[in-house]
Amino acid sequence: MDFLFPLLILALLVPMFFGIRKQKREAEKVASMQESLKVGDQVVTTSGLYGTVVDLDDTTVDLEIAEEVVTTWLRQAIREVRADESVVEETAATDTAAEAVVEESAEQTETRLTKD
Repeated sequence: MDFLFPLLILALLVPMFFGIRKQKREAEKVASMQESLKVGDQVVTTSGLYGTVVDLDDTTVDLEIAEEVVTTWLRQAIREVRADESVVEETAATDTAAEAVVEESAEQTETRLTKD
């Protein structure tokens, strides 16, 4: 019975310790990514905005979000740098999905809506 309390405390502290270590590693990885940004990188912000880096400062990043539209963001707002491969794959997936869309006729719509 004397060993139950220390084992219980140990069982609670060990997972917490490993969770903190993992969180710290992830934060370091994100910080190094934000520090290694360069002009021309395609990035995603924490709010989900896609853009291309056109200018860098110590604390800010200028992103081109559309042709001739440049916005200024804090470096900490950059969530990830997109690889060129993912852009190509996403474009191909979008094109395939667009081809798969088939419009239904008025009769098919009426049949679908009145099946009950």
